[in-house]
Amino acid sequence: MKAAQKPIHAVTTWVRRQPPKIKAFLGVVSAMTALVLLRMIVHDHDNLFVAAEAVHALGISVLIYKLTKEKTCAGLSLKSQELTALFLAVRLYCSFVMEFDIHTLLDSATLVTTLWVIYMIRFKLKASYMEDKDNFAIYYVVVPCAVLSVLIHPSTHHHIINKISWAFCVYLEAVSVLPQLRVMQNTKIVEPFTAHYVFALGIARFLSCAHWVLQVLDTRGRLLTALGYGFWPIMVLVSEVIQTFILADFCYYYVKSLMGGQLVLRLPSGVV
Repeated sequence: MKAAQKPIHAVTTWVRRQPPKIKAFLGVVSAMTALVLLRMIVHDHDNLFVAAEAVHALGISVLIYKLTKEKTCAGLSLKSQELTALFLAVRLYCSFVMEFDIHTLLDSATLVTTLWVIYMIRFKLKASYMEDKDNFAIYYVVVPCAVLSVLIHPSTHHHIINKISWAFCVYLEAVSVLPQLRVMQNTKIVEPFTAHYVFALGIARFLSCAHWVLQVLDTRGRLLTALGYGFWPIMVLVSEVIQTFILADFCYYYVKSLMGGQLVLRLPSGVV
């Protein structure tokens, strides 16, 4: 096992020593390689979206276990959970008035569990909530997302309120994890269950992003025109890419810590 870890340690050490531009380039190359592999392996790319939902559900299951068995919410961001509940509620509204499908049921289940998590943090486990570490001002993301949704939204035949709401939930989902990253940045030490949950979010968002990108490639860009015209189709893809890369750095250190046999994840300064 130690012999197998030496090449991995050598690679991670080399990557860590590279300047930010080289790291960014390596990240892009790795993402493109993963997309190519997924395109070759997964024939029905709609399965990627199902896989993303499944991984997200697995992450929520880990979170539920932490709250019920460990009886602590230390390291979790209440503000991230509230932002998640907000964009899910808006997306559910859009689903009911615009397009009711299986994703509506999945979002309903996710919203219920998210509201339960919020209840546990606010009331049942309030003593372990690290309020001083959860200091991200959520209006920094809510207000810009609201303004952007008014300016850039779908050009479909739906009512203007519904189109703005749809855009708002897309933009807010992309940045809803930022308060959680701030908590981890403030604590520097991430306990296992929180690390598993955030890593699951990262994988789920990568799979969701891969689903969109591969669908665009498969339809030779027709999917973008189906979404409307103007900046909106591009903003959908940009939002998917942003929410993937926001968690990319954390996922790298998570995998590195896991390969090193460390149960507690210690983050260097400036990681998230």
